Amino acid sequence: MNALPAVEPKARAKARPRTARARRDGFVALDACHKQMLRAAHRLEELVAMIDEGGITPLERAAAKAIAEFYSTTSRRHHEDEERHIFPPLLASGNAELVQAVQRLQQDHGWLEEDWLELEPHVRAIAHGYGQCDMDMLRQGVKVFALLHRDHIALEESLAYPEARVRISTGARREMGREMAARRRADRSSAGSS
Repeated sequence: MNALPAVEPKARAKARPRTARARRDGFVALDACHKQMLRAAHRLEELVAMIDEGGITPLERAAAKAIAEFYSTTSRRHHEDEERHIFPPLLASGNAELVQAVQRLQQDHGWLEEDWLELEPHVRAIAHGYGQCDMDMLRQGVKVFALLHRDHIALEESLAYPEARVRISTGARREMGREMAARRRADRSSAGSS
């Protein structure tokens, strides 16, 4: 089981240009987050499999902690970004099929949040070594959660994002990237001061 890796110095160097590109086009950050979400869903499935095979070790605890932190922060911010920047122009498109797809994506956000709220106490119990973890519930819940994430991202990448890229001007994409970056800086700053 590989825990979600910390950002290594080499990766930080690569992240700087991506961050600059993300400020010029918010889709860069959104696309990168989709990749992170797919990796996190896979790691959550791996975590359950590793616990089933060998119990909970410090490696599984570290992975559970990173996964819980990711879904409680980055994933939620990503959905907020989509609700704020991507979905409104699509809902205003007048295209019934597109509106219906976006409404489904909005509903998915609610289901993903509900699923995570059910899984989170169990993942945090693994991470911190306290409380009870219902492995049957976790096993089934992770299966549903990961499948919904994959299906949700596939619809966004095949329909919502391409349509939004056409409908959102370059200037608006740049503003979207700056706004998202500023909000994340503020989040990190407030987290560091608490």
